Amino acid sequence: MTGAAEKQAADELFASGKATVNEPHVLDCGKYAGMTTAEARKAIVADLEAAGLLKSIEPLRHEVGTCYRCHTTIEPMVSKQWFVRMQPLAEPAIECVKNGETRFVPERFTRNYLNWMENIRDWCISRQLWWGHRIPAWYCDDCGETVVSREVPCACPKCGGKLTQDEDVLDTWFSSALWPFSTLGWPEKTEDLAYFYPTSVLVTGYDIIFFWVARMIFSGCEQMGKTPFHTVLIHGLVRDAQGRKMSKSLGNGVDPLEVIDKYGADALRFSLVMGVSPGNDMRFSDDKVESARNFANKIWNASRFVLMNMDGAAEELAGKTFSTPDKWILTRLNETVRQVTQHFEEYDLGLAAQKIYDFAWSEFCDWYIELAKVSLAGEGRAATLAVLRHTLIALLKMLHPFMPFLTEAVYRSVPGTEGTIMLSSWPQADDALCFEQEARQMEDVMDVIRAVRNLRAEMNVAVGRRAHLIVRAHEGHEQAMAEAGSFLMRLAWASSVSLMEAGEAAPAGTVSCVCDAAEVYIPLGDLVDIDKEIARLTKEADGTAREIERAEAKLANPGFTGKAPAQLVAKEREKLEANRLKLQNLGARIEELGKMKA
Repeated sequence: MTGAAEKQAADELFASGKATVNEPHVLDCGKYAGMTTAEARKAIVADLEAAGLLKSIEPLRHEVGTCYRCHTTIEPMVSKQWFVRMQPLAEPAIECVKNGETRFVPERFTRNYLNWMENIRDWCISRQLWWGHRIPAWYCDDCGETVVSREVPCACPKCGGKLTQDEDVLDTWFSSALWPFSTLGWPEKTEDLAYFYPTSVLVTGYDIIFFWVARMIFSGCEQMGKTPFHTVLIHGLVRDAQGRKMSKSLGNGVDPLEVIDKYGADALRFSLVMGVSPGNDMRFSDDKVESARNFANKIWNASRFVLMNMDGAAEELAGKTFSTPDKWILTRLNETVRQVTQHFEEYDLGLAAQKIYDFAWSEFCDWYIELAKVSLAGEGRAATLAVLRHTLIALLKMLHPFMPFLTEAVYRSVPGTEGTIMLSSWPQADDALCFEQEARQMEDVMDVIRAVRNLRAEMNVAVGRRAHLIVRAHEGHEQAMAEAGSFLMRLAWASSVSLMEAGEAAPAGTVSCVCDAAEVYIPLGDLVDIDKEIARLTKEADGTAREIERAEAKLANPGFTGKAPAQLVAKEREKLEANRLKLQNLGARIEELGKMKA
């Protein structure tokens, strides 16, 4: 029987679902011919028993494969398949990785690749599927000659008979392995092929290093004489919030379109890359995506503030005189650009995203924009607008790989920008815009503001209540504190700010906080109503005293101490001692406030 007829018979047999032994494509099975596999098994057992050759039948259970659609038992069947001899292909593919022409990031995945390639076996590329690239093999209907050719043959080269192409298709990964050059016009020598091959960086998951990456490399070496890319960047898998691989059986898969509809594509992208180290898996959770959406909103609102104040004018940095906050943010931007650029060059995208997040949220939005509101109301408005614009543009460019839609929309609205952000130049650090001394001075002011805010929070002072600040600068920080008045009034809710001399005694009736740069004193009366505070503390002391009486009575009761678990008794004693100390502190505080009132 010819090769084509064999194939046709096998295909019809697969389609019928009624396979029996001794069909034309199987070796002669003698008396068992025509039986189904189940019938043949019983007949063989019976014949073995009759011949006295069967010692025993053990009650073994094992898993039998079944078709997922019709649940018919899957029987192994010998058939002709096409293979690729791998040793000649594997050798150059191994060498190009060992000599550094292609490298894996992280480097640890190089071992995975080499383990596969150094122990590779010949590759079966035949697949019995409906769709795919046809196997380039033809069989003569007359003499059975097999012809393999790059070009479609017209007739059998042996007898001139009609040829029928093999019905099988190539393994999907075989077709995918051709992607780096087949998409560029290969085998024709096109301009695109000459310009774009070899490509640069392949980004893919570690689970298909052998299935796809290795096959692209040896296919590129064989067909083009060059490895298809210089770097293979490996990322992890997206798992569920519990760290499990997403699967149909667990029902823990996530529909990306639903997430995008709810949070936006930018938020989804940023949540997946944020803080993830190269090659490691990441966990999906709604909380992370929601946090990324909040960050996107933060960027949007900050951009609106900048654009609203620019009022269509594209202020440039050149020729401007900068304030201390301006110099601080320009210095921090320089450092952030350097760090983010380095992380991108090292393919540490998660750390790059984290740096951008910290700079954008904690420094640009929470600090500089608030500090800029002081300058925008004074003579430094033009310089501050130039710094706001410069910083916003650099921030958008750094963020663009992670949030392309938001950054593109904002960038096109910034006065003075042209075209798309995708074609704009990457931000560069500029030593001329690095002001280390002024940046340290601004950090000193920010430390004082944080300390005052923390003190107010500890005393439960309302945000809107302003207080006089008395500042004693430490040696070397006098200039920073002298220039800090307007910022303290805005961000530390000061009603006024006065400076103390170095040797001057601490003012009475104040509370204080100490920083590296200065000591700050605040009149207690500015923070609280002393009468109301005494009344509040007295009420709290009375409640604490009652709690002490209850605990003392409980611990004096033998029924409790003798029957309750030792751990519970010990806990009650600890609580009693804590309340005694609390009552003592409350009494001291009430006495102190009484003296201030007098």
